[in-house]
Amino acid sequence: MTSEKNDRIGSEKMHARRQMKANAKKVLRQHYFLFLLLCLAASLLGGELVMSRTAGQDVVEDMTPQMRVTFTGSIVTSFSDFVMDVAAGKGEERKQQIQETQERYANEPQESEIFGRSRGVLASVVNKLLSGAYLMTLLVGIRSLVGTDEAAVVIMLLGALAVLFLFQVFVVGVCRTVVIRVFLEGRCYEKVPGQRIWFLLRVKKWCHVAAANFVTGVFLTLWGLTLIGGLIKSYSYHLVPYILAENPSVKTLDAITLSRKLMKGHKWECFMLELSFLGWDLLGIVTLGLSNILFTTPYKMAVLGEYYARLRSLGLEGHVENADLLNDRYLFEKADKSVLQSAYEDVERECAREQERLPQLKGMRRFLAEAFGLTIGQKEEIQALEEEQSHRFLLEYEKKALEGRIYPTRLHPIPEKRKRKWVMSLNYLRCYSLWSVVLMFFALSFVGWLWEVGLHLIADGEFVNRGVLHGPWLPIYGTGSVMMLLLLNRFRRKPVLEFVLAVALCGSVEYFTSVYLEFVHNGTRWWDYTGYFLNLNGRICAEGLLVFGIGGMAIVYVLAPFLDGLFRRMPPKTLMAAGLILLVLFAADQVYSSGHPNMGKGITDYETGASAGEVMAG
Repeated sequence: MTSEKNDRIGSEKMHARRQMKANAKKVLRQHYFLFLLLCLAASLLGGELVMSRTAGQDVVEDMTPQMRVTFTGSIVTSFSDFVMDVAAGKGEERKQQIQETQERYANEPQESEIFGRSRGVLASVVNKLLSGAYLMTLLVGIRSLVGTDEAAVVIMLLGALAVLFLFQVFVVGVCRTVVIRVFLEGRCYEKVPGQRIWFLLRVKKWCHVAAANFVTGVFLTLWGLTLIGGLIKSYSYHLVPYILAENPSVKTLDAITLSRKLMKGHKWECFMLELSFLGWDLLGIVTLGLSNILFTTPYKMAVLGEYYARLRSLGLEGHVENADLLNDRYLFEKADKSVLQSAYEDVERECAREQERLPQLKGMRRFLAEAFGLTIGQKEEIQALEEEQSHRFLLEYEKKALEGRIYPTRLHPIPEKRKRKWVMSLNYLRCYSLWSVVLMFFALSFVGWLWEVGLHLIADGEFVNRGVLHGPWLPIYGTGSVMMLLLLNRFRRKPVLEFVLAVALCGSVEYFTSVYLEFVHNGTRWWDYTGYFLNLNGRICAEGLLVFGIGGMAIVYVLAPFLDGLFRRMPPKTLMAAGLILLVLFAADQVYSSGHPNMGKGITDYETGASAGEVMAG
């Protein structure tokens, strides 16, 4: 009789395990790319691809030793090697080695190599990182304060341990909880917005979760001293990060106690669940970790999320002590339509108004406004269109929650801080009039000219009128800025995508401008990035593109709206007159410079690997 009962229980558990895996695969298919990116980010931060058991326990699996390369791991290895050399009395040898390495980098051939290391800020940073110059500078600075290498090494070690400790507690540990939260939301909802990774900051519980993870880790470490006790407790505390992901306000000891209660009688079951992934782990070895990265890791996380949901349900049904702390009901089930309508009543009302609102612009004028953010019309019409765009943008997120497509943050037990102002105009979503764009072109061309002249003045101590033209403007800056405002208008609501596209757009403009100028001026170059780290034919480089990307974000989201606000205060006739005058002067400069381009020292001469000061011609 007992044997039959055990067989039945075993069969039920196996069926439950299969059902959890089936549900996990379904969830994984729906959110595959998001889950993959989260697991990759977690592994790069802490070297852990699978967070099985608690947030305080480091479990590194799924990858062969050769594949187990992480951001923090590489830094720790480089730092430890450096400190060991200094501690062994090899400080002067290490210093000499660093100097020789930097000199070798500086003297490498520069025939338009993509990975040049001899010029530019980025190349200097890469050289110093790879050679260990930054560590040597830090050692010298500390030694000047304490007097001896031995004391400096001790301080560096203590400082490194403190930094690693804080990083593990406040970044790695908390990020595991964030990843778990996103996986849990993905179980129930068809969409999980990327901004959900900031939910602990919005409920102001980031530090609390970090402290809870740390205390749990200390308990596990102490239990680990007893060997068997550590193994048992690792399963007893298995649900702590999941409990914190659901309710980040729960007290640490309460979370640990609740995890022990929920895991009572399920430790062996959890072990068997983990053991069931053995085949996937073997496949990871065969594929050198590739299958783990692309499938097994997010799959395991999804299964563990299903397992937590199952134990949570059993705990609530069995009235486990402190089960009332598991109070995020709508993380595991969708709210009724009436509940959502009550919580998002203002959103539903605004959505109805949005449908009733008639378009203010029609035809070509509306197309130009929506596609390029360019308006040719009355001021009142422009303001009405901007208000309409702001409504759409602000309603987009809350409307998905009202429809039950994403987690309803307003129903979370801990209220999130969020502004809900419906009738307002987001500055960076504004439309720009034709004459405002013209003045914007000249203003940003002048800013670019000031930037180039200022850099040359600081670097060489002399004023040089940079650019092909003779006037105080560099049209490549103005052209790139205006193109970002107009061509990338539809992407302003997605800053990350805006940044990537801005880099690509500015890089294309700079590259083809270089080709054009060199063609029409008999091979003369006005800039050359040969020797810069990650350059393409000396026409563009990673350092410049990064500056363009950051500058482009500043222009789109700050500078352009600010300038447009100033231009809107000008009388329309004054705005038009200023634009016409600048266009005439610019055209005259173009005509004159086509026959007499701005050339000479500091403009078309460069220091190259072949010879210093050689003019890049023909």
